[in-house]
Amino acid sequence: MSNSADSPQGLPGEPAEPRRRFRAGPVRLLSAAVFALAGLIFVTSFNTAKGTNIRTDASLLKLSDLIQQRSRKNAELDQSTATVRSAVDALAQRDNGSTKAQDQQLAALKDAAGTEQVAGKALSVTLNDAPPNATAAPGYPAPQPNDLVIHQQDLQAVVNALWQGGAQGIQVMDQRLISTSAVRCVGNTLILQGRVYSPPYKISAVGDPGKLRQALADSRAIQNYQLYVKAYGLGWKVDEHKTMTLPGYSGTVDLHYAKPVG
Repeated sequence: MSNSADSPQGLPGEPAEPRRRFRAGPVRLLSAAVFALAGLIFVTSFNTAKGTNIRTDASLLKLSDLIQQRSRKNAELDQSTATVRSAVDALAQRDNGSTKAQDQQLAALKDAAGTEQVAGKALSVTLNDAPPNATAAPGYPAPQPNDLVIHQQDLQAVVNALWQGGAQGIQVMDQRLISTSAVRCVGNTLILQGRVYSPPYKISAVGDPGKLRQALADSRAIQNYQLYVKAYGLGWKVDEHKTMTLPGYSGTVDLHYAKPVG
């Protein structure tokens, strides 16, 4: 039995089996089949394109155009929903057999749900990407691309801090937030309740401006954001308002969830 490292060993008492080699005949046939398949693909592509560039066909919408189109459609549907809801509420206000106490309880629930407008003193926070020619301030490292843009966690930090500060209602851009609202970013855009927004992002809250400011200052996530404001010029602006009216949420309040297959 050979102990050479160059050849595998067989079972005890059996000679080592040599490595198998590919025969030339099958390899040539396989190569010919690959070339034939490639030619078929080229012919099919030519017949499909008919001499045009499929990828740049003007009839195809760019993804960004499609997203903006859907966002505008969702805005129209929100407006339609608000109109129908107003009509339903008007009908519901007719004599429906409810007591005054029940009507007051329903009104309180609407306020808590965010479906009723709220007005009063307010605070607004505006966040923005750094300028296109942004450079690092002295003492800071050169910025990476992610250092120069607003991220989802930045928006969430502001919203959470304002709730913590006792906000009676919060609006992001032109939409009122409710308990099921999700502040999400995809790429460099904000997607909120089916609509798409680009920076700058404005977040408004009705409440005690002093308490709202203090909640912003106490937020560790916002303190970290302020470091990037100082280092790379990210946008941060806080304004107080003597009075502001936030409209009620007008979208659907139905919950969508997975169900087992019957």
